[in-house]
Order: sequence, then structure tokens, then C-alpha cells
Amino acid sequence: MSEVHVSRRARLRDRCAANTAHDGPADAVLISRPANVRYLTGRAAPSSALLLGPDGQDTLVSAPGEGPANGAHPADDLREVTLDVPSGAHAAEPQGGARSDTAVAAAGLAERGGARALAVEEHHLTVARHRALAAVAPSVRLTDLGLAVEQQRVVKDEEEISALRIAAEITDQALGELLESILVGRTERHLALELERRLIDHGAEGAALPTSVATGPNSGLAGHRPTDRRVEEGDFLSVRLGARYRGYGCQIGRTFVIGTAPESWQIELYDTVFAAQRAARESLGPGTECREVDRAARQVLGAAGHGGALGESTGHGVGLEIGEDPRLSPEAVGKLDACVPVTVEPGVHLPGRGGVRIDDTLVVRPQADGGPELLTITTKELLAL
Repeated sequence: MSEVHVSRRARLRDRCAANTAHDGPADAVLISRPANVRYLTGRAAPSSALLLGPDGQDTLVSAPGEGPANGAHPADDLREVTLDVPSGAHAAEPQGGARSDTAVAAAGLAERGGARALAVEEHHLTVARHRALAAVAPSVRLTDLGLAVEQQRVVKDEEEISALRIAAEITDQALGELLESILVGRTERHLALELERRLIDHGAEGAALPTSVATGPNSGLAGHRPTDRRVEEGDFLSVRLGARYRGYGCQIGRTFVIGTAPESWQIELYDTVFAAQRAARESLGPGTECREVDRAARQVLGAAGHGGALGESTGHGVGLEIGEDPRLSPEAVGKLDACVPVTVEPGVHLPGRGGVRIDDTLVVRPQADGGPELLTITTKELLAL
């Protein structure tokens, strides 16, 4: 992957030399947002900062313990600098300290390297940290990089999509095993912990998002935090989880019924949400407006009397973060491209009764290539467990 990261950095450098998002050209770039650093270097080093210097040299500045061992590639031309812990410094020293802050140290390198303008990720920096950058590099003009790296990350290459496929396979395995176990009497919290353990057992780096297990009246709630409520016969059980593999995370959500057979209202509600999810999935394609995907789901839910249940969006992008661009919402601007992984996740919650969520992770593909590629393949049949 080293050549891929070199190419990504070159693309970003060329873009910034031409023009940054807001403030004109820059001859150096400072990346501090962890997901963006990982995208451009392959290093899983949350405290590191990346400097694309004015001399063409790329430098990763890392905190102690986040040096070359964390993903270094011999063929990469990335220089690595690890900060020393200041004598007598406490581990919890504020990030504004120039001697211990990787971004501040990188800004100092930029000034010593002769940079005239340094593009920084203002959306990631605190005011105090931005002031520290200015103080350590007084002769350098700080400009705003904007969301240049995030925009570059939207379309995934095949290496990234391969990592997402594996993350989805791990997630499907973990969920499938849980469904084969006894569920009645167990708490939401216990089931969530078991799912996260199974993700690790199958090779995940960890959970890509907080694992949600919701039963009975809690089911169908977006972002529900597991409680000590126990699974009971007749409950809806909604689950949302995702594995992270090589930094890339997917998302799946499924709803089941506990007992021998679902009630009529449960079948009706499930069929409605399933139809909304299918309509949104089928609308995915290169050139489709993001808001049209959201509209496809809302129209189905609205016709069934649940128009206000969907929330802010039908889905979003996934990759190194859950919740990347693009957003599939009524206010979304822009169109989908090929090789963009997104979630489609409509849900309906009926207060006091429960509800249904169905989430999938898919990759946008043209119809000539078979249409959207479904990564999360656990059945969407309404199973009685």
C-alpha cells in the first residue's frame, strides 16, 4: 500500500499548490485529523501529524510510542520523526505545548524548511492549538485546507473496498453466531458485549461504531445504548454493529422477533421498513443525486403513515470513519460516484411498542457492473428466534 499512500499525498500536494479550499495556494500542508493522517500514510497513530513540506519531503511527526513500528513501509518515502517526552513533563500535558504537540512541532518544521504558506485543517484544530501553530511559525501564513482530504477520501480504491468487504464478512459472522445462541433472558448490555467480543475473535481491530442491541419498546431506536433490559418472548430485537478492519469500518442493522411467530403489527411494520430500504438501495447508482436516495425511502414510509420517522438521513458514507460524506439526506447536495461505499438504514420506532431498523453497507456500482454491491449479507428475512 506504500505506493498508494505516496500517490494520495501527491494528489493532495498538487491540489494545494493550485489552490486551497478558501485562502489561496500553499506550499506546505499540515494534516492533523487522525483519519486523514491514516489515509495519507497508512499509519495507525492517533496523535500523529503529517507535514507535506515545501521541499517536497513528507514527514510524519509522532508522539512517543507511535513511531515507525505502527505500519511503516520500507518502500515509502515518508520521513518519520518521533517527539521526545520533555524532561519532567506529565503525560497529560495540554496539547498546546509546543514541545509535545505533534502538529505544533510539524509547523515548526515547516517554518525551518522555508514554507511561506501552510494549509491546516482548521475544522480539526482548537483555537488554542491554532494559536500555538502561529506562535511556533510566525513567518508562515496559515491558510485553511478545508475538507480537501475528506473530499479525496470519498471515492474508494479497490484496496479500501477490499478492507470493507472483510470488515463486512467479520460483522456478518459475529451476528450470525449470536442468532444461533439462546437470547431470552439475556440483557441488551450482555448481548452487545458478546457481539463486540465476537468481532475481535474473527479478526476485527475493534468495533467501527457503538454496538446497539435494543429489545421490546427500545427496538428501532437510532443509536440506542444497551441497557439491563432482558430479552422477552414477543419482543422485537434490533441490532446495529460493525467491524473495523485495517482502519475501515462497515455497518449492519437487523431486526428480529423473539418467539415462535411475529404479530400482525410487527409483520406490517417490518414489511414497510424493508420496502423503504429496498427502494433506497435500488436507487443507488453513479450520477444519482444523494437526496434522491433519501427521497426513495421517505416516499415509502410516508405512504404508510410513517413519514416523520426516518430522522435526518437515510444513510451516509463509510470508510475510515462511520458517517463520512456523502450524506443521503433531504438537504444533501451532489451526486453519487462509482466506488463510494454508503449505508442505507431506514427505521421506524413506535413509542411504547418498539420498531424496526434495517441497515446495509453497499458500494455504488454502475448497472453495467451489476449495480450496487451489497457487502453486508446477513438475511433480511423477518426471523423468529
